[in-house]
Amino acid sequence: MRPKARLRPRSTAAVLACSLTLLVGACGGNNDQPGTASRDSADDGARVELTIATFNEFGYGDLYREYEAAHPNVKITERHAETVDEHIKNLEANLASGSGMADIEAMEVSWIYKYLAKADKFVDLRDFGAGDLSKRWLDWKVAGATAPGGKIIGYGTDIGPEAICYRRDLFAKAGLPTDRAEVAKLFPDWSSYFSYGRKFKAKMPSSAWYDSAALTWDAMRNQLIEAYYSNQDRYLGEDNELLHRTWSQIVAGSEDGLSAKLPTWSDAWTKAFRTDAFATMACPGWLLGVISDNAGSFGKGKWDVADVFPGGGGNWGGSYLTVPTQSTQPQEAAKLAAWLTAPEQQIKVFKKVGSFPSTVDAYDAEQVKSQVNAYFNNAPVGQIFINRANSVILKQHKGPRDGEINQVFSQALERVDQGKQKPSAAWKQALREADKAASTRAGN
Repeated sequence: MRPKARLRPRSTAAVLACSLTLLVGACGGNNDQPGTASRDSADDGARVELTIATFNEFGYGDLYREYEAAHPNVKITERHAETVDEHIKNLEANLASGSGMADIEAMEVSWIYKYLAKADKFVDLRDFGAGDLSKRWLDWKVAGATAPGGKIIGYGTDIGPEAICYRRDLFAKAGLPTDRAEVAKLFPDWSSYFSYGRKFKAKMPSSAWYDSAALTWDAMRNQLIEAYYSNQDRYLGEDNELLHRTWSQIVAGSEDGLSAKLPTWSDAWTKAFRTDAFATMACPGWLLGVISDNAGSFGKGKWDVADVFPGGGGNWGGSYLTVPTQSTQPQEAAKLAAWLTAPEQQIKVFKKVGSFPSTVDAYDAEQVKSQVNAYFNNAPVGQIFINRANSVILKQHKGPRDGEINQVFSQALERVDQGKQKPSAAWKQALREADKAASTRAGN
């Protein structure tokens, strides 16, 4: 799941799964396993009604019916919000009032950190059979829902491991390699990425290297071990020289014409995919569906994806399922959350809406490993994004106001990108606004 409310619905990622032809095998084993939906005699007791609050598109509709069929006394009701903002508004109101939260509350990766500061409002899933999550999920996925002291408040759903998507035709015109294996060799780090961008721009003055400064900022900033906060939740601000250095790299790129200056998710950004406006973009797996939806027949065969991300690994997107302490049936809620996020179900969701699994065992499934994407020149996207997920080794610490602070810096970069503000003035304004956001009491 993407970090902002203005992001596209997850359903567009269904394009990722269009080449799958194999059906997912049925779950087996006993009911103590999270991935199993087989009937348990203990489920034949009192009727259980569970609510789950989600946003955008989680692709769980068929899974609810499957779980209910295996547990006849369980009824699942989804409270669906169209946007992240609507979901957070409901969550905040119910959390503040002390009632009204669903038995399971979905949380997006970019703002679950705000609620880690209120971990006492959510059950510790280790108390409800979570076991050793590090053996089930990627370790950095587990870390994202782990509060100080070790309490785990969320089961991981999908992730957004990043690669580089690129226009083969524009690369050819600029004299750059077009084969994805050769392209992968070009970008071991961000310095090389920007360097090749300047070479491209010299040959292709009418096209930009990437779509926007703000999205490139997100990709680079997410790789810092500490970006806005220290590991002790101290807001760093101007004390973080690495953050300022990252800002300076992106600003220099904008000044050299590397950015297409397109506000992300705007109409102009969407329409630009049907033109030669830019040649590359930081690309999590779910974004392939956005590209193909927006570019249509114009872009088929022109876009490709390379198994590389400058500086190593990166992640953009993903969510968690949490169980609030307000739930009157936390055991049943935790049981359902565990089942929905088990490898078998993550593979089914991947097949249905393209959300990339976060469970390690899913990467051994042929349905994931063998997936290709015809739109992207039959790129082996399953294996590419497995490799990209395994390359994420840094666990960036995000403080309770991380999302609000990042929005401040992203908006500042957009102002610079569009020529509305000088870089130095934008940086100073961002620091002032971010300091104000960081000083606001977490959770308010």
